Amino acid sequence: MTWISLRVTPDVNRDGVIAALFESGSQGVHEDGPAVVTHFPANAHIADIRDAVIHADPHASIAIAEAADVDYAQWRAAVSAHAIGDLVVAPPWIAGQHEPGRTIIVDPAMAFGTGEHATTRGVIRLMHGTVQPGDVVADLGAGSAVLSIAAVRLGASRVAAIEIDHDSIGNAEENVRANHVGSQVEIIEGDATIILPLLAPVRLVLANIISSALMAMLPIIKDALAAGGQAILSGILIEERDAMVAALESLDWTIEREDMEDVWWSVQIAPR
Repeated sequence: MTWISLRVTPDVNRDGVIAALFESGSQGVHEDGPAVVTHFPANAHIADIRDAVIHADPHASIAIAEAADVDYAQWRAAVSAHAIGDLVVAPPWIAGQHEPGRTIIVDPAMAFGTGEHATTRGVIRLMHGTVQPGDVVADLGAGSAVLSIAAVRLGASRVAAIEIDHDSIGNAEENVRANHVGSQVEIIEGDATIILPLLAPVRLVLANIISSALMAMLPIIKDALAAGGQAILSGILIEERDAMVAALESLDWTIEREDMEDVWWSVQIAPR
């Protein structure tokens, strides 16, 4: 079968673009730096798919090309485990090879947050030494809930995994069940700007979302933190670092630690 390859570079709504691709029939996506790559059969209505992507993110860049046959079973089998500090993120079919208490099982079917992406790895690296036993954590834009599960593995007692995209909720719930953390992680569907103040105070906020959304949420995040609280932010391109640092300084945040991988910058911050 002949396939059509779509390479989409989102502008401001990465999760919305990914959701639009899945809703249009994509069986899987690959995140390549800032771009999202997927495939559709040659008889797919590419114009309709393009319209769905543009509806989600009007200024997204879309490249379309003919591609060879794609075997998604082979693609899934190629997803590897990632050792990140004391933890391992692994798909279900190889998770049994690793110590259960250190392993985060994530089914990459929805591709909204696996160890395959540098932003996920950056946040988890910064979580080491930051998550404290008994912490109450809020995970904004939780996606697959991989960061929420990581927080529990590192000692958090309760995590609110907030996700506005309905298509991510089922995958997040499945991952929570697979990791046996249902008593500690609550999946909440809705707008984090509304829900986070209702959960306050929390000791740690995790937010792996686009930088423009992060900037807008900085005051809300600060107000939600308990005394001595911290936040870990990601989804920020290295080229956006200076703008984010300026925003943090103007709002009286202190940068405590930074992490860089590929084109992505992650940062741990605390109110001054």
